Amino acid sequence: MDILYLLIPLSALLVLAILGVFAWAVQGGQFDDLDGEGRRILDAAPLDIHQGASDRRLDAHQTSGEAAPEQSSAEPQRP
Repeated sequence: MDILYLLIPLSALLVLAILGVFAWAVQGGQFDDLDGEGRRILDAAPLDIHQGASDRRLDAHQTSGEAAPEQSSAEPQRP
């Protein structure tokens, strides 16, 4: 019976923590577009991940004033 004095407050704290995390997710927009990812995965046009990364790298070097590093080829250069 004494264990109830511990378990009831702990369960109440757990419920409050779960409600807090849920409210945080709702405020952060986690549940705004539930169907968008399902449609995106079925899109026929594949995303070019490498192209986007190289564009971001070029943009970063252009804003910092540095020269962009050269793109490496598929095979390493041999001396």
